[in-house]
Amino acid sequence: MSKLKGLLLTEGMHGMISQVEGLAKALDIDYIHQKVELNKFTKFLPPKITPVSNLFFKNFKIPDFDLIISCGRKSVIPSIYLKKKSKKKIINIHIQDPKVSLKNFDYIVVPEHDGIKGENVITSKGAIHYLTIDEIKKNSSYLTEMLNKEKEYLLLILGGPNKYYDYNEKNLLDIFEKIQKLIRKNSLQAIIIPSMRTPQNIIDLADKFFGKQNLTIKSVDKKAYLSGLALAKFIIVTCDSTSMISESALTGKPIYVAEIPSKKDDYRFRQFRDLFKNLNIIKILENSLETWKYEILDETNKIAKLLKNKL
Repeated sequence: MSKLKGLLLTEGMHGMISQVEGLAKALDIDYIHQKVELNKFTKFLPPKITPVSNLFFKNFKIPDFDLIISCGRKSVIPSIYLKKKSKKKIINIHIQDPKVSLKNFDYIVVPEHDGIKGENVITSKGAIHYLTIDEIKKNSSYLTEMLNKEKEYLLLILGGPNKYYDYNEKNLLDIFEKIQKLIRKNSLQAIIIPSMRTPQNIIDLADKFFGKQNLTIKSVDKKAYLSGLALAKFIIVTCDSTSMISESALTGKPIYVAEIPSKKDDYRFRQFRDLFKNLNIIKILENSLETWKYEILDETNKIAKLLKNKL
């Protein structure tokens, strides 16, 4: 039996790519990923008042497909449009709150802490993603030649600025200084991994601050990310990235969240962190490190199994 063909629609951001590709892989479908670009005027319109028309997004080559998996605000209208215009029955799945009637989609996948309910809503604890335990294990040795083999490792995963958190150098230096004290106190070596959203000046700042006795990866490198997750005894993730905190929870290792002062009400982020605290997955980074255990979180495969039964 041939596999279903999927069309993945996102804005091209790491967290969104991770979610749609993770679900597609877990569903075992063949897929093509298309980055969605809105026309100039449409960028300022919320989905709920945007007409369902291809006039509002830039045209792209549309392959043959059986289902759409979309994520993010910009992909809402294209997903609804392509489903309506298709000559065959198309299933469309949207990840995150689409901010339009849920009836426009066959299934909605949202984090539990968003509080969205409906007959076609499937909730996850945190964000689904594209990492797998096997993939982490296979890449474990990628960084070993660059590390001090006589030490244990602390992994710092850097997100990036958004409308809630300011990645200015002072805020990041506060985090770096706290980590520096911890790695000296516990005789650890730090591994610093940037993401697609991490500003170059912050990567340079980390490299200069932590020096050659630690390892700063200076560009986005998925293998380095996977290797760091495999090798680290402790994981620290900046508070802006629910996706990378969720990805780290696949390891079962202690995860600390490095807080950055919020510029505006970060209610949803706090709700997410409260959920993960209650699940004993994360603690807030303070002035000491400890180890603890929790049940590994693999929400992507859980959601995929539910969807396979429904499709």
